[in-house]
Amino acid sequence: MSSGGAILLFLLAAAATAATGQAELCDGRRIHIRRLPARFNDDLLLNCSAYTPLYDDLCPYLANDGLGEKTFDHSVSWYRSDSAALEPLFHRRLLDYPCLEPNPLAADAIFLPYYASLDALRYLYGPEINSSADHGLDLFEFLTEDSPRIWDRRRGHDHFLVMAGPAWDFSQSLEADPPVWGTSFLQLPEFFNVTALVLESRRWAWQEQAVPYLTSFHPPSQARLEAWLGRARRARRRRLMMFAGGAAGGPGSPPNIRRSIRAECENRSELCELVDCAGGVCAREPVRYVRPMLRSVFCLQPPGQTPTRRSTFDAIVAGCIPVFFQEDSAQTQYAWHLPEEEFPQFSVLIPKEDVVAGGISIAETLLAVPQAEIRRMREKLLQLAPRVVYRPRRSAAKDAVDLAIEGVLAKIARRVEFLV
Repeated sequence: MSSGGAILLFLLAAAATAATGQAELCDGRRIHIRRLPARFNDDLLLNCSAYTPLYDDLCPYLANDGLGEKTFDHSVSWYRSDSAALEPLFHRRLLDYPCLEPNPLAADAIFLPYYASLDALRYLYGPEINSSADHGLDLFEFLTEDSPRIWDRRRGHDHFLVMAGPAWDFSQSLEADPPVWGTSFLQLPEFFNVTALVLESRRWAWQEQAVPYLTSFHPPSQARLEAWLGRARRARRRRLMMFAGGAAGGPGSPPNIRRSIRAECENRSELCELVDCAGGVCAREPVRYVRPMLRSVFCLQPPGQTPTRRSTFDAIVAGCIPVFFQEDSAQTQYAWHLPEEEFPQFSVLIPKEDVVAGGISIAETLLAVPQAEIRRMREKLLQLAPRVVYRPRRSAAKDAVDLAIEGVLAKIARRVEFLV
């Protein structure tokens, strides 16, 4: 055999070995991205400035594939991010997934690139404000009429999508009259089998799973990530605690944990720093809260309109130990990214009732935590930080997207096995 023929055989054998290795790597992990008409995704991005009651302009937050605008021209890791852009960002990352399957009937899971929260805006603020119970029906009609075998194979049990908001925003009762806040997407029986990745889940809804809010930190490389974590580890934290948030209600509103926090911070300003985030200013200028987090030991994370908040993940990235006031603010939410049993290792829980009604001092409770324990908690926090960061592209280290994909594949596999 000629040397050229030997080389050709060697290359063919190498290609076959690589193909076999890739097939084994993708076993049980094949994802098909369902092709949807543009009205379910791309067209929604074109209307990003149409809902001014909610945003002055949503368009800047959709720049850079959903990361938002850079905080300054030469920034490589920091962006003005808003969690409303999670759907296109997740979609873009999934396009780079190594185990994409072109044949939907051979896939282990089907991803619906439907920008649900962006589409919901027309029901909340737009021309269909009185038809929020219809949210999702046009998508279901498409799924069951266009290539119906894809849906019919498992009746949606192998489908998943991302919804950039708390599940409560999509859980209005179908019978609500008059309609209350939100749409009814997650109440539609048509979608009961579909896994929904949301920013906050309801504890009893088995089809939902909470994933982290977007922070403003999106390192493009492992070196950038490690450099930032090193800075957070070395930061000189001269304040005991800080709170970043909006108002706590007017003078006539009942006592609540946010008001208690503000009162204590104002009375003990040498220990506590307040950052006013009213009007969304913190999302536009993340430096407003990142610097205070770097100089604080603890970051207070009270519930707001719903139990969870983005600030929890900002604090994790900054190495500022989260202080929770109820378990469902994070501990019972983000099992794929922050294992529930590990929360005592990196956070503090002070029941809000003890503060609001019991008169417990937050500062005195935190001052009692030994310094050695604080150091251990911060180190654990920084070890977990890469798991809640959304990287602009895939890397060797797993980020929030990678863990969400692993989780949803495992969840679907268990469900499909039960169906067989």
